[in-house]
Amino acid sequence: MDAYEYSELLKGLKNKLANVKSIIKPDEIKIRLDEINVIENSPNFWQDIQRAGILGKEKAKLSNLLKNYENADSAVNDADELFDLANTESDTQTINELFEDAVNLEASITNLELSMLLSGENDGKNAIISIHPGAGGTESNDWASMLYRMYLRFCEREGFKVEVLDFQEGDEAGLKDVSFLVRGENAYGYLKAENGIHRLVRTSPFDSAGRRHTSFSSVMVSAELDDDIVIEIEEKDLRIDYYRASGAGGQHINKTESAVRITHLPSGIVVQCQNDRSQHKNKATAMKMLKSRLYELERMKQENASNSNEKSEIGWGHQIRSYVLFPYQQVKDNRSGEAFSNVEGILDGDIKKLIEGVLISQKG
Repeated sequence: MDAYEYSELLKGLKNKLANVKSIIKPDEIKIRLDEINVIENSPNFWQDIQRAGILGKEKAKLSNLLKNYENADSAVNDADELFDLANTESDTQTINELFEDAVNLEASITNLELSMLLSGENDGKNAIISIHPGAGGTESNDWASMLYRMYLRFCEREGFKVEVLDFQEGDEAGLKDVSFLVRGENAYGYLKAENGIHRLVRTSPFDSAGRRHTSFSSVMVSAELDDDIVIEIEEKDLRIDYYRASGAGGQHINKTESAVRITHLPSGIVVQCQNDRSQHKNKATAMKMLKSRLYELERMKQENASNSNEKSEIGWGHQIRSYVLFPYQQVKDNRSGEAFSNVEGILDGDIKKLIEGVLISQKG
C-alpha cells in the first residue's frame, strides 16, 4: 500500500465524518447536555419522577452519541497527523499499519451513522418478537424454527439478552409459535427491520421425493413499551383463555392452567404467555405484549402501512425477504434490493449488514 492510496482513504473517512458531524451537530448536543445538567441540579427535579426518567434517558443517549463522535474525530485527527509524519519520513511500515487500523476507524464512523439511523422514538427500547409459520405444516414449522435460531444467534453476536415468553413445538418438527423478549441497546431499532413475511425456497428434507418447496413465516416485532405510555384497552374487547402450558419449562408444565392467551377482538391480535409458573404474571406479560402490538399497529397505520402483518396473509406477495437454498443460494431483501450469497452465515445469525442495508434504504 502506498502513501497516495492511504491519503485517498483518509480523505474519504474525513468526508464521511464531516457528513456525520453536520447531522449530529455536536455543539448543539453539548448545549443540550448543559441544559439538562442545570435542570437536574434544581431543587425540585426529583419531585416529578416521570420527567426525571425521560431526561435521564435523553442525557444518556446524547452523552453516548457525543462520546462516540469525539472518539472517532480524535482517531481521524491522530491518523492524519501520524500519516503526515510517516509520509515525510517515507516510513512505509507505519503507513501499512495505518492501513490496517483504517478498518476499525471506518467501523467507528459507520457505527456513528447507525446511531443516527437508530434515532427514532422507540429505537432504543427492548423488542418483543413473535414468529408464526404460514400454511404448510411441518415444512413451515421447520422454517419458523430456523428463523428463531437465526435471531437467537444474532442476539448472541450482539450481546442482547433473550427471554422466551411463549413457545409451542410443532407436531413433528419445528415450532407452531414463539414469542420472546430481546433486551439490549437499540434492540427494537435493529430488529424492527425484520417485521414482515419471510420466504424460504429449498429442497424439503421432509419430502421423500426431494422436491422443491416454498415456505413462509411471519415475524412480528414491536417495542416493549415504558410504563409511562398509556394504551387504553376495554375489557369487553378481550377474550382471555387459560390453559396448561406445554413443552419445556419446568415442573408446572401440564399440572396447572398457568398459560394465558389473550385475543383482542377488534384487531384480531392474539398474544399468549406461558413462561412463568404464575398465571397472574403470565397474564401481566401477555397484556404488555398486547399493548406493544397495538401501539405498533397504530404506528404502522400512521405511516400509511395499514397492511400490517396482523392483517396480511402469510404467503405470496407480502414477503419482505427471500431465502433461496435451491437451485442457487441467495438471500435477497425486497426493500433494500441487496442480495447476499452467504446464506449459511445469515441463517447462523450474521444479519447485521442485511439489517443495516434496510435501515439505510428506509431512511433515504
